[in-house]
Amino acid sequence: MNILLTGGAGFIGSHMVDVLRDAGIAVRVIDNLSGGRESNLAHRASDPDLAFERTDIRSLEPESPVFRGVDYVFHFAGIGDTLRGIYHDAIRMKGDSGAHLIGLLERRLDAVVFRSKFAPTPFAARQLINHGHILVNGKKVNIASFRCKVGDVIEVKEKSKQLALVLESQALAERDVPDYIELDGAKMTAKFARIPALSDVPYAVRMEPHLVVEYYSR
Repeated sequence: MNILLTGGAGFIGSHMVDVLRDAGIAVRVIDNLSGGRESNLAHRASDPDLAFERTDIRSLEPESPVFRGVDYVFHFAGIGDTLRGIYHDAIRMKGDSGAHLIGLLERRLDAVVFRSKFAPTPFAARQLINHGHILVNGKKVNIASFRCKVGDVIEVKEKSKQLALVLESQALAERDVPDYIELDGAKMTAKFARIPALSDVPYAVRMEPHLVVEYYSR
């Protein structure tokens, strides 16, 4: 398995690099070093299965060579501010803050588009949304962080259903649609049926949201 990790030189991203490499997964890191430091990866400088490239994810198109041979993309570029905002929403909710954190992350429109196999990577899902290819309940939504509600119907716009990116993503055999999303593949529509628990989400590696909660609660 090969993972592309954006923002991998940051505090959170570099810790995820350690988790992935300890699991024997090859990692390709891209980071513009605006907030991260290459020294965060220095302890793995001689690791042959860890590659680092200084570049900005915003300058790359989904067809960029950097994505070739990649099975999954973990997007940690700028995630600190995103996670901090979601963390504050999660702790205001009653119950397990870690569970709420996962639920809020998976309610993001880009997450639902990716999980529904409308896009091959989370980055490509954001591109589809930003360029106006996605509808929610029949209306165009171009904000990747839009928070879906239970019962919302997400679909690929009619004129966009023949995009190569979408068709190739639907044909990917190695990724299944989780059961909290009710997919109609022929119509390219997906209903967000329920808010998932951690065990419902098909993360490629073990996730520990309580560590995120502990980090931001300092």
